[in-house]
Amino acid sequence: MAAFVRAVHRNWLMNNPPAAAKSPKPLVFGILGAADIAPAAIISPASNHPDVIVQTVAARDAAKATAYAKKHGIPKVATTYQDILDDPSIDCVYIPLPNGLHYTWAQKALKAGKHVLLEKPSVNNSTEAERLFLSPNAPIPSSPSRPVLLEAAHSFFHPAWALFMSQVTPSEVVSAKSELWAPFWFFGADDIRHNFELGGGAMMDLGAYTANALVRIFGGVAEECVSCDTTPRAGTDPRCDSWFLTRYRFPNGGIGEMEGNLRSPVYKFLPNVYVTHQAVVIDAAEAGVVVKDGEHVTRTRTILFRNFVLPSAYHAITVNDKFAVVKTDGSAEAPPQKSWTKSKTLKAYTWQEAGLAGSKAQVGEPYWTTYRYQLEQFVNKVRGADTPQWVEGTDSVKTMRMIDMAYTTAKLPLRPTSED
Repeated sequence: MAAFVRAVHRNWLMNNPPAAAKSPKPLVFGILGAADIAPAAIISPASNHPDVIVQTVAARDAAKATAYAKKHGIPKVATTYQDILDDPSIDCVYIPLPNGLHYTWAQKALKAGKHVLLEKPSVNNSTEAERLFLSPNAPIPSSPSRPVLLEAAHSFFHPAWALFMSQVTPSEVVSAKSELWAPFWFFGADDIRHNFELGGGAMMDLGAYTANALVRIFGGVAEECVSCDTTPRAGTDPRCDSWFLTRYRFPNGGIGEMEGNLRSPVYKFLPNVYVTHQAVVIDAAEAGVVVKDGEHVTRTRTILFRNFVLPSAYHAITVNDKFAVVKTDGSAEAPPQKSWTKSKTLKAYTWQEAGLAGSKAQVGEPYWTTYRYQLEQFVNKVRGADTPQWVEGTDSVKTMRMIDMAYTTAKLPLRPTSED
């Protein structure tokens, strides 16, 4: 009962975080677009951060921007996106525009000297990602004078993800699957996710999480996409996938799979990650046993991470270790002398709960959302402080390479590349 009460209280605070007293000179944000995601992604986290205020919003529809500002307590409404970039009082911009507009407006914002929090996926394809993050002229923060650019891959800033990865050994992973579902009533047929020119497609949305997760689990980009099955939503652009099931082969020989659906049935709702490691020889003391001469102990680890995308609301990391005492004479067909399984379930809503090396120095509250943890690191980076959690530009490029690989295998066109 106590755990249930704590969970209810935590979730209530997630949606009603206490307002923070602001520092004398907080970072001032402008929002490009009156987007549905912005209240969760920046407006609410900013209200709880002492060093951030959201000052201005702009939208193509002036009436919509005015109503949006009034609803969310944003003091100013700009006439155009460019007006926000030209405003010297604004330090940072959050860009939640359709995917097809990310590259253009991120470039403009960076050239205007604004720090950029860029919604995922960062851009339309890997060519744009390489230009934005890796080209010699890319305005990434390689020096203190350059503005900060961050893809808002918020899930990977939460302590639960770090705790999960502490149980994963990428070189030993033989298989993994990441899956993410959107309920069938959530997005209409006219949603931008079904608009090819604006960077639509399930892999461009859900796949930004699932591909990123696989890259982190395997420690790099896949060598090849083995297969990619997709289906569009009836009556929408057939170039935009609504469901996908993609299989990759990674450099260590492991197979990674990702699946996502913009119209999922009600019985599929938790975004999960499944990981299986190969059997490895471990010290018998680690397994808590004593072995005879000519024997050793192997461990085969499997992990299930429930709700890896929004772990603040609820999550559980179940680790199953199957141990076996086997002969060391190379008798591959010989059955184990003894086998048993140990299981544990891990959770961490704060860095203190995660208990990882260096985590005690990190701040956080049980009710902090993934977006709030992300904003903490973004502000730290802008202020020149330590950022133990970060999504590097190379990470964003790797994610887009995975998605491009999948679309190519599915014989679907890549989303359009913007002009420089």
